[in-house]
Amino acid sequence: MKIYRLAVVLCLFFLSCDQKTKVEKAVEEIPVDIKVERFDKVFFETKPEDLAKVKKQYPFFFPAGNDDNVWLKKMQDPIWKEVYTEVQKKYSNFEPVREEFNALFQHVKYYFPKTKTPKVITVIGEMDYNAKAIYADTLVIVALELYLGKDHKFYEFPNYLKQNFEEKQIMPDVVSSFAYRNIPAFPDKNLVSQMIFEGKQLYAKDLLLPNYTDAEKIGYTPEQIKWSQENEAYMWRYFIESEMLYSDDPKLTTRFIVPAPFSKFYLEIDNDSPGRIGAWLGWQIVRSYMKNNNVTLPELLKTEAKVIFEKSKYKPKK
Repeated sequence: MKIYRLAVVLCLFFLSCDQKTKVEKAVEEIPVDIKVERFDKVFFETKPEDLAKVKKQYPFFFPAGNDDNVWLKKMQDPIWKEVYTEVQKKYSNFEPVREEFNALFQHVKYYFPKTKTPKVITVIGEMDYNAKAIYADTLVIVALELYLGKDHKFYEFPNYLKQNFEEKQIMPDVVSSFAYRNIPAFPDKNLVSQMIFEGKQLYAKDLLLPNYTDAEKIGYTPEQIKWSQENEAYMWRYFIESEMLYSDDPKLTTRFIVPAPFSKFYLEIDNDSPGRIGAWLGWQIVRSYMKNNNVTLPELLKTEAKVIFEKSKYKPKK
């Protein structure tokens, strides 16, 4: 009997590997050639008297109502010039990142064939960690000042934010932006719906970034992933017993969904828990749903959270 079970497991393993290989082979055949424009270089290497030319070339970066002195001051400000110098040290050769973009959008086109190949524009923004990478249909805008490495001297942010200021987070951030644009808003605002909403965009990374680790996809450390896995059943029981899943209390979003140094169970485990643990649990629910239902990624993103939850057959690992 043990030999039979081993044979079945091996057959399933090799079948899975073969299927994955077929998908990846199909992905590799999709022609994608991402173009990159370094607006950060254009802006900071332009002479002040030529600002009008830059504004004409990139009008979407110069909203109406701002006096030219705002841009001229930034061009010549010593602090911003230093930021630009540091960005160029890190990204003087952007080709490795461009190749990552090529691989990403080959996967995007495999699962979303009608998606247009965007142009990537790099910028130096205002250190806004809520807008590190933005997917906007035909454009992807990447704020390079927020991908210099978590220990960079410029960063006076809490550790839970800085740990994701790494080059390896560019693609996960782009996929998050892409997924959010493709997930319709549903009226349900209860906790489990929000968990599954976040779980959808994290599952998109499973398919669009197959070579990335779970830690890289969600922005955790490996230790935080391990903690989440080891405490999955305990956390799920907590949500069930506390009757939180169908609650629409907005405080639950702050406690379990949005980025934070830790999740707020108001228990001893808080200091060990990573933030956004509700999103991580939602990810596991969505994974269970996709394992037990024959659904495409675009269909998943459009499916209501209630349907996903009921058909997921989710059971936390013990």
